[in-house]
Amino acid sequence: MLTVYFSGTGNTEYVAKLFAEKMGSKCLSIEDDINFVSEFTKYSTIAFCYPIYGSRVPLIMRQFATRHASSLQSKKLVILVTQLIFSGDGARVFCDLFPKNHFDIIYAEHFFMPNNVCNFALLPKAGKRSITRCMKTAKRKVKQICQDISVVKIKKRGFSEFSRFLGNVQGRFWQGNSSSANVVIGSMEAKAKNSVQIDENCTVCGLCTKICPMKNLEIVDSKIIHKNNCTVCYRCVNLCPEKTITVFFHRKPKWQYKGILK
Repeated sequence: MLTVYFSGTGNTEYVAKLFAEKMGSKCLSIEDDINFVSEFTKYSTIAFCYPIYGSRVPLIMRQFATRHASSLQSKKLVILVTQLIFSGDGARVFCDLFPKNHFDIIYAEHFFMPNNVCNFALLPKAGKRSITRCMKTAKRKVKQICQDISVVKIKKRGFSEFSRFLGNVQGRFWQGNSSSANVVIGSMEAKAKNSVQIDENCTVCGLCTKICPMKNLEIVDSKIIHKNNCTVCYRCVNLCPEKTITVFFHRKPKWQYKGILK
């Protein structure tokens, strides 16, 4: 088995590495500079791990997965997704990106993880208590998942019609068409893609340009500019030393989420 993941601020990375260690699986970030086509040919089972944004697969993961569609054909897939409140069919919507029966889903599960959206007043701060609780639950759930897979027990969280309905409550507004690998014009995701703002207190330290998974940020004429290609992972918002960057929600963060192990 091969485990591949995308993680904005550490939640999904934590789950992916827990799972890979327990399963004895190789674990790779989709940001790694390697030949994934070559990697995918070595394994019959691939575990995909990603966070849910608006009940949909993040733009960066959609583009990665569809770019490697031919390598995934006839594989067995495990889908593990992280979410804050609910996603409905967060694991199932991955399948919408591919033709029917393109691969075989042998397991799908959702994980509740700490809040990393640090500047939206209605969402709680990720305190030590909530982080510890999420870590314990994730460890327990990963152990159960691995036991189920070892005895060929199939579980598909989010694949029911009711889950699909719940997912569409958010998803149709966020992404619109769940089968599109690219941004749908007029969707909330399209607005978010162009939403990066950097205030006048920016010191142009360059950290954000190095950590952005979409290479969306660049230093030009001693200023940070964005190239309208944000995947809304909140990595730059949470790691900016001066708290000068905002994405989608433009309220200066009073706190920052540094990751589940920080």
